[in-house]
Amino acid sequence: MTDRFFIEPLDVLILRGNKLFGEAGSYGQSLIPPWPSLAAGALRSALLVHDGIDLTAFARGEAGHYHPTIGTRDKPGEFAVLGFQLARRRNGRVETLHPIPADLDVVDHREHHRDNHRFELRRLTPKNLAAGIESSSPLAQLAVLSSDAQAKPAKGLWLIQAGFADYLTGIVPAPETLVRSEELWKIDPRVGVALDGTYGRARDGALFTTETVAFGDGVGFVVAAHGVDGLPDSGTLRFGGDGRAAGWQRIGHKSGAPNLVEIAQNGRCRLVLTAPGLFPDGWLPPGMTSDDGEYRFELHGVRARVSCAAVPRAGVVSGWDLAHRQPKPAQRAVPAGSVYWLEDLEATPEALGKLAVSGLWPATGDNAVRRAEGFNRFVFAHY
Repeated sequence: MTDRFFIEPLDVLILRGNKLFGEAGSYGQSLIPPWPSLAAGALRSALLVHDGIDLTAFARGEAGHYHPTIGTRDKPGEFAVLGFQLARRRNGRVETLHPIPADLDVVDHREHHRDNHRFELRRLTPKNLAAGIESSSPLAQLAVLSSDAQAKPAKGLWLIQAGFADYLTGIVPAPETLVRSEELWKIDPRVGVALDGTYGRARDGALFTTETVAFGDGVGFVVAAHGVDGLPDSGTLRFGGDGRAAGWQRIGHKSGAPNLVEIAQNGRCRLVLTAPGLFPDGWLPPGMTSDDGEYRFELHGVRARVSCAAVPRAGVVSGWDLAHRQPKPAQRAVPAGSVYWLEDLEATPEALGKLAVSGLWPATGDNAVRRAEGFNRFVFAHY
C-alpha cells in the first residue's frame, strides 16, 4: 500500500549537501531540493519510534530488533520511498512543485531592471544531425531548441502540478504554471562554532557559516512511500540536519499520470526522472545498452529503442549513515528532470505500470538500500 504525506517544516531546515563544513571559515550550503534519502530516513525513524523499536539497538544491528516493513539495519524490508517532491498547500489543497525538465527551456522577456517578468516556455525536440555536424553523443538524435533569437535561460523556477501534468501529456506548459524559488523559501545563513571533542568546549577561532532554509507558509514536501501504513494520520518528526521539527499529515494527493494504454498504443514515450538516478553506466539507466550501433532499452518487460536524451551535468550523492556513523559512498547521479526518448516501444500497459512502480532498478543486484531511499524514480510522458 502506498501512503502520501505532506511534510511541513515547523522551523528553519538544514538541508546539507556533500561538502564538509565545520572548519574555521567554511561555508555549508543547503541543497534544494534535498535528496529523497532525507525523507526515507525521517519516515523510518518516525515509524520505529511509533512502533516502540529501540533506535540505539536498531542502529547497532542487535539481534531481535527487527521491524516488519523496515527490516533490520543491514537488510532493508519492503519500505520504500516512491516519490519525493517540493510542494505547497494552496486554496485548501496540496500541489506538488517540479524542477524544469531538461527538454524545456524558459526565457524571461522582461525589460532590463524591471520586475514584470514575462516568461516563455519552449520545447526541445529530437532532431537528426545535419550533414557535416559532429557530436559526442552516441545517440541518433539530439534534443534541439529551434529559435530565431538568442536568449539566456531563466533560472530558479518550478512547475506547479498543473503545469507538470500538461507537460506529461505533451503540452508545453503555460507561463502561469511557473513559480519562482524566492516565493517558496529564503536562505538564512547562521554562524556556528566548532567544538573541541577532547575538552567539550568551543575551539578558538573556529567560526563557520551554514545555510538554513526558511520555507514560506504552507510550503513543504510531498512524499509517497510504501510500508508506512502503521503511521498515524498526523504527527511530528525530525527532518534534516540537527533534527529540526516538521509536521506530517496523510493526504489523498496523487500526481496525475499519463494514460499508459495510449502510450503503449503510440509505441513511443519519454522517461522523465523525478529523482536523481544512480546508474552504474553513467548517464545510461539500467536496461539501456549499445546494440549494433544503436541503443536499446529492455527492463521489466518493456523494450524500446533509445533515440535521444537530454541529460544535464551530473551531480554527486552521498550522505551520512547514522546507523554505521560514517559517510555513505559518494556516487555520481543523473539529475532529476533528465529526459530519455524511447521509440519502437514494445510493452503492455501492465508492463509499463510495473516499471513505473519498480523504478529504474535492475531485477538483481545489491541496490536495496538506495532503492528504499527513493532514487531512480521516473514518470512516463507522451511524445
